[in-house]
Amino acid sequence: MALRHLVVFLSLSTAILTASLPNDHRNAKRAPSSFDYVIVGGGTAGLALANRLSANASIQVAVIEAGVHYEVANPLLSSTPAGDVYWAGSSPSDNNPLVDWSIVTQPQAGANSRRIRYPRGKCLGGSSARNFMLYQRGTVGSYEMWAKDVDDDSYTWDSLQPHFKRSVDFTPPSETMRAANASAEYAAEAFEATGGPLQVSYANYANPFSSYVEGSLNEIGLPEAKDFNSGTLMGAQYAASTINPKNAKRDSSETSFLKEASSRPNLHVFSATKAKKIIFSGKKATGVRVSSGILGVPRTINARREVIISGGAFHSPQLLMVSGVGPSDTLQKFGIQPVSVLPGVGQNMWDHIFFGPSYRVKVDTFTRLANSPLYTAAQFVPFSISQKGPLTNPVCDFLAWEKVPTTLRSGFTQESLDKLSQFPADWPEIEYLSAPGYVGDFSSLPFTQPKDGYQYATIMAALVAPLSRGTVTISSADTDDLPIVDPKWLTDPTDQEVAIAAYKRLRQAFASKAMAAGLADPVEYFPGPKVTTDAQILETIRKTLHTVYHASGTCKMGKKDDPTAVVDGAGRVFGTEGLRVVDASMFALLPPGHPQSTVYMLAEKIAAEIIAGQ
Repeated sequence: MALRHLVVFLSLSTAILTASLPNDHRNAKRAPSSFDYVIVGGGTAGLALANRLSANASIQVAVIEAGVHYEVANPLLSSTPAGDVYWAGSSPSDNNPLVDWSIVTQPQAGANSRRIRYPRGKCLGGSSARNFMLYQRGTVGSYEMWAKDVDDDSYTWDSLQPHFKRSVDFTPPSETMRAANASAEYAAEAFEATGGPLQVSYANYANPFSSYVEGSLNEIGLPEAKDFNSGTLMGAQYAASTINPKNAKRDSSETSFLKEASSRPNLHVFSATKAKKIIFSGKKATGVRVSSGILGVPRTINARREVIISGGAFHSPQLLMVSGVGPSDTLQKFGIQPVSVLPGVGQNMWDHIFFGPSYRVKVDTFTRLANSPLYTAAQFVPFSISQKGPLTNPVCDFLAWEKVPTTLRSGFTQESLDKLSQFPADWPEIEYLSAPGYVGDFSSLPFTQPKDGYQYATIMAALVAPLSRGTVTISSADTDDLPIVDPKWLTDPTDQEVAIAAYKRLRQAFASKAMAAGLADPVEYFPGPKVTTDAQILETIRKTLHTVYHASGTCKMGKKDDPTAVVDGAGRVFGTEGLRVVDASMFALLPPGHPQSTVYMLAEKIAAEIIAGQ
C-alpha cells in the first residue's frame, strides 16, 4: 500500500504544479474564443480528428480535455508498456485520479452485487493512454452486420480498409530481439507504407509464459492464425500493439496524432478544461460552456461549424443529456430543457468481461516485476538504452479466439443457441488472453501478487459475443458529478452459459501436455480443484469478473427510424444541427476483440467526410 500511495503522491505533486500553467498547449490566454470545430475530449478519437481537420490551415480547431498530459500525471507507468497494469484493477482504491475518471459501477447483479471500478482515461490520449495497447481489427462479418444494421455500405469491411490503414505506421516484429519460439506472424497487406502517425508494432520481448499458452491452445484445438488484422480472428497468435519501435514506449493518440499536429497555429488544445454543457441556438450547436483549471474558471468556446463530442462511452451520453439531448424522463427529472428527445442516449451499452484460473509456473512473469522493486528498477537500463527486456512488453501479448466447441455447446439451452446464432459465422464467442501473473478477482494486479517465492500465470477468457446490455445515465445536470454506469454484466443467461464453457476451456489448456512443462505445480492455485460444478464455476466467475474496458454503443449509430439510435452513419446527432458524436459510444455494435483500431478508423472516416463536405 505504501508504494501505491507514494506513486499517487508524486503524480499529484507534479500535476498540481502543472495545473498552474496555461492550459492550452501553447498559451491559453492568447487562444481565440471561436473556432470552426470544437472537439470535446482529447482522447483516442478526439486527437485523431483534431489532427486530420487541422491539416487544412484554413480550419480552426479546438480540443477540450478535462485531463492533462499522462506523462506528467502518471510518470513512467503510462509510457512503459509493462506499466499498463497499474490502476487497471476492479477495486475502487486501485486508482490514480489524475489520469482516470474514478468511475465505479452500480452494484452488479451478475457479479454478486459488487461495485467495480471502471478505468477510463482522463488525460490527453484518453483511454489510448491507459489501455493494454492491443491492436487488432474485427471480422469481415462483424462489419457487414454493422453496415446492415445502419443501412450504410460504407461500413462494410472492404469499404473501411482505407480508413483503418490510413492511421497506422506498421513495423514488423524484430527477428533478432524476440525469442525464437515467439515468432509473430503478420500480413503486410493489412497495412500501407504511407500510413501513420500511429505506431503499431510488436514488443521486443515476448513473455515466456506465452509460448506455453500457444502450445496449450494449439493442443486443445485452436490452430495458429496468420494475423488478426485481415478480417478473420479464429485461431491463436501474438498480437500487435500500439508501441513505438524506436523507443519501445506506448504510442497513444497524444504521442502520435497530437504530436504530429502540435505546431499548427490553427489547433488549440485546452487541457485541464471540463466541458459543462453544449450551447444551442434552437437546434443548432454553437459552442461549449467549460470550466478551466483547478479554480474552475468559466468560459465559452464557440463553434462556427460544428461541435464534435468525443468523450467516450460514458461522458459523451452524459454531456448530451445535461445539454438537453436524451430520454425525456431523464431530462424532466433534472429540469433540463429538451433540445432533442432521444430515448437511446445512454442505452445499449456493450462490453466485454474476462476472468480465469491461475497456476504456479516455472518462468518469470509479472509476479517478479511486482514483487521485486530492485529487479524492476534494473530493467529500466535495457529498456531505456536498447529497448530490451520485460518492460517493453504490455504484459498481455498472445491472443486467441474461437466459437464454443460442439462438445461444450451441446449443453446449452435452445434459447442460448438461438441467440448466439444471430452473430455472423466468423464472429467468435470466446477470446483467450495470456496473462503472465496472478489475477484472482482483478482487484489490483501489482499489489495482489502472492509473495511466496513462486511465479504465477493466468489465461483469461473474455466473452466477445455478449448478450447483456448496460446503461449510462446522469446523477445531476452538472458534469462535475460522474455519470451512473450500470454495465449489467452477466445478466443474460446465455452469457452465463458461455462463461462456464470458457472456464472449462481454460482448464483444458492448463491440463494440456504442452503446458505441463511450464508448470511449477500441476494443481490449480486459484480458484483451486474444489471448484468443479457448473454452479461453483459460475459463482467463481461472478466473484472475479472484470471489464476488458470495452464500453461502447451508448450513443448508438442507426437508421433515422430506429427509436434507439442516437446518431446517423456520419455521427450526426438526430434532431440537432452542427453536433456529432465520434468515439466508441457511437458503435452500432461492438466488434469482437479490442476496439481501439475501430475508434481510430471512425475518426479517420468521419474526418474525411467532414473535409469532403458531407
